[in-house]
Amino acid sequence: MLVRGVLQKRSCWRSGNAYFFCRRLPSSTVEPTRMIDPAAVAHFSSAALTPIKSTFNCSYKLYDHKVHYFSTSAAAALEPVDNIIDIPLAQTGEGIAECELLKWFVKEGDEVEEYQRLCEVQSDKATIEITSRYQGKVVQFLHVPGDIVKVGETLLSISVDDSQVAPDVGELSSPTSQPIEPSKESSELTKSQEGESLSTPAVRNLAKQHGIDLNDVPGTGKHGRVQKEDVLSYAANLKTKPATVDPSSVKPTFDEPEQVPQPVAYESLHQDKTLPIRGYQRAMVKSMTAAATIPHFHYIEEINCDKLAKLKDAFQKQNSDPSIKFTFMPVLIKSLSMALTAHPLLNSNFNLEKYEVNLKGSHNIGIAMATPVGLVVPNIKNVQSLSILEITKELARLQKLAKENKLNPEDIRGGTITLSNIGAIGGKSGSPLINVPEVAIIALGRTQKVACFSDDGTVYPVSLMTANIAADHRILDGATVARFCNEWKKLIEKPELILLHTR
Repeated sequence: MLVRGVLQKRSCWRSGNAYFFCRRLPSSTVEPTRMIDPAAVAHFSSAALTPIKSTFNCSYKLYDHKVHYFSTSAAAALEPVDNIIDIPLAQTGEGIAECELLKWFVKEGDEVEEYQRLCEVQSDKATIEITSRYQGKVVQFLHVPGDIVKVGETLLSISVDDSQVAPDVGELSSPTSQPIEPSKESSELTKSQEGESLSTPAVRNLAKQHGIDLNDVPGTGKHGRVQKEDVLSYAANLKTKPATVDPSSVKPTFDEPEQVPQPVAYESLHQDKTLPIRGYQRAMVKSMTAAATIPHFHYIEEINCDKLAKLKDAFQKQNSDPSIKFTFMPVLIKSLSMALTAHPLLNSNFNLEKYEVNLKGSHNIGIAMATPVGLVVPNIKNVQSLSILEITKELARLQKLAKENKLNPEDIRGGTITLSNIGAIGGKSGSPLINVPEVAIIALGRTQKVACFSDDGTVYPVSLMTANIAADHRILDGATVARFCNEWKKLIEKPELILLHTR
């Protein structure tokens, strides 16, 4: 028997109607062996990702490496069949250990090209599209949308030709190389024992939680494979199926009067639900848990926005680009950057282990955005070097991507201070929590007309906005935050000063 393949990749060979799948072993461990009696086997596959239903299963052990066969004839010469390559979930960013599978762009059996989109996954930092490194045919999915996939786990398997599988010469020629044992999870995924339904470990675990025998569940997947949806549908049918009563267990009554039927207790329409915490919501859980360890203090100020409103209206009247809409936010962001230049301690990170404060040279100002999948804080990079128009365009880009759940990891990474415009939704003020590892966050309330008094007692209307600054009291004190806020307030109430300081 000739063993053919590549380490870490499955290979399939055919001899007439006989097939076997294996991984390449070191040349020093390969020796001829005899084929299993064809008459004893009808169909078989447990090493292939798409198993073939069998009436008999057998295994042959070659140097502690299990190789499986199915055969009806062994007369023909060996013919190569395409290699099966597992596509794992790669590391999508620093510190990311798992992602949620959102959707597939391909189906089982589809032909895919190199760099074609395969699926979309979401970590707690961003949404990422996974592309194919190979040209081939999709053999099998190992996960369905909604699954949490750990980094390194196999997403799907692709069948490719030999030209795309380069053998590792060093490993093949090394006399000390040892055969690679298939992992427990991999063997479980492809196991097809007699009388056992085809399914993944996740599906079997789900069935166990519901107390369901998988052999009773009709599979709708390829080759009768039981999928997650099949188990959930079967469990739902069990709950709604009326219970049968054994007539022998009912004792007749003779002396008792006729029983009056009791009213049926209908099941409440308001059911308890369990919602998984995924994606951006997980990031918020982690960040807010870390924020609970920080001693916060809050500084609140009211800012006159009359001149800012006139400046915004002037910008909009001169706007010739219909895709751009001017708001208060770009001017607030630019003025904030100028105030940070004068008070850099608010644009820093704190390292508790080393008792060090890292002053950040770039003003990467994060903007908290509410999206259909949770709160996310992308940031505008290097605001100190951008014009108000450039900030307006970048803010519009981030808002569009956040709404479509298409933000890149780079858009979220590296923020130095955060603005939360709660007033855009409603509310006069809010008490924000710091977005770790930053040391300050600002919540802006809605702008509203209020009555103010001049020195001579005259009443006049003013557009006031409430700003609530939360600061890390380990690094910042009240006087530092007050001086910073005074500087920022001056630039907002007199926006013409921004022009004087713009480089």
